[in-house]
Amino acid sequence: MAPPVRVLTVAGSDSGGGAGIQADLKTMLALGVHGMSVVAAVTAQNSLGVQGAWELPVEAVRAQYRSVVDDIGVQAVKTGMLASAPLVEAVAELLAETGVPVVVDPVGVSKHGDPLLAASALDAVRGRLLPTATVATPNLDEVAQLTGVHVDCPKAMRRGAAAVLAFGPRWVLVKGGHLAADGGPGAAEAVDLLTDGREEYWLRAPRHPNRHTHGTGCTLASALATELAKGRSVPEAAAAAKEYVTGAIAAGFPLGGGIGPVDHGWRFRAPSGTGPGSSPSA
Repeated sequence: MAPPVRVLTVAGSDSGGGAGIQADLKTMLALGVHGMSVVAAVTAQNSLGVQGAWELPVEAVRAQYRSVVDDIGVQAVKTGMLASAPLVEAVAELLAETGVPVVVDPVGVSKHGDPLLAASALDAVRGRLLPTATVATPNLDEVAQLTGVHVDCPKAMRRGAAAVLAFGPRWVLVKGGHLAADGGPGAAEAVDLLTDGREEYWLRAPRHPNRHTHGTGCTLASALATELAKGRSVPEAAAAAKEYVTGAIAAGFPLGGGIGPVDHGWRFRAPSGTGPGSSPSA
């Protein structure tokens, strides 16, 4: 029997189970691949926020990565919380040697606004990590953190995307979920922009009025890496990932006293043939 498609996440652990490595592995399972992990940091967090975070030593991260890649092999890698410049640099070096699609989610802050990346690591993300990316998946806050470009409308997403592309990823998927969250124009849709600087795709999906959205960024990036591992093109993979995360947001549920997680298993409970859909347009 042939082994299944294998996807590796290099990220932080979320003890609450809604984001980070836990979200990544749930997403990979839901989408039918074998997920593996390199734990780069451990957090104490729940629905209310992050109460503590501890990065692992570089040698521990490197050993985990080599252990998985050298024996089991991977078809794609997704990165998330890397916390510090030494970790970013070490992971970038490993990725450059692996030769598979890489999705970089440049995690800077948590859903609750807690910092997850040291300010001193930003230069390493720009200069070392982003050039390894097949696709980078920043949200609007991360675009501003990395480039200084503040996106306040869909048209401005092009400027943000161009600024991120200047750091070297092949494609960038700028996530516009925070736009029009106040109910202004365009609030009925969540719109993301995928571009490589030449081709341009607008990914649109209904905006669901659900506050339980913990883990959306991790989930989207993991779904994208999973679809790339299956052999899909970047635009196809991004559209499929958008559809999956839209369903997960719609089914997000309360947990604890704060913001609950998206539902990674929504397809297991949805009637056959149903789903939220998404409409990419070039």
